[in-house]
Amino acid sequence: MIQSRSEVVVRYAETDMMGIVYHGSYLPWLEIGRTQLLREVGMPYAELERLGYRLPVLEVQMNYRRPALYDQRIGIVTTMRERPRIRMRLDYELFHDDALIATGHTVHAFLDHSNQPVRPPAALVELMKGRFGS
Repeated sequence: MIQSRSEVVVRYAETDMMGIVYHGSYLPWLEIGRTQLLREVGMPYAELERLGYRLPVLEVQMNYRRPALYDQRIGIVTTMRERPRIRMRLDYELFHDDALIATGHTVHAFLDHSNQPVRPPAALVELMKGRFGS
């Protein structure tokens, strides 16, 4: 398992007239968590693109438990539970202080520049050795 922590501060533009974060505003926060995790693993997203890979979102799922409000600090915990193969799944937990406010996951495919599914780059596979069982 690989885990990364990020933080955002809710911007006014991410809220509705009641000061509550609009549900679609959570998706860029997942991207922040995802790119931070890849950076910490040693394979920044920009490097994946340089190597000719794309990681489109195939699936996104969110469960909203409590509202996030303007100017709150939101912690993002991003977890990769399985070694990436042609697909990669990431799980997310979002917190304000110690309160869980949302959970979700994304599933991504590794594609080449002709949009064909491919295995992850050898460099990423090498970085993942020893982080997952078998």
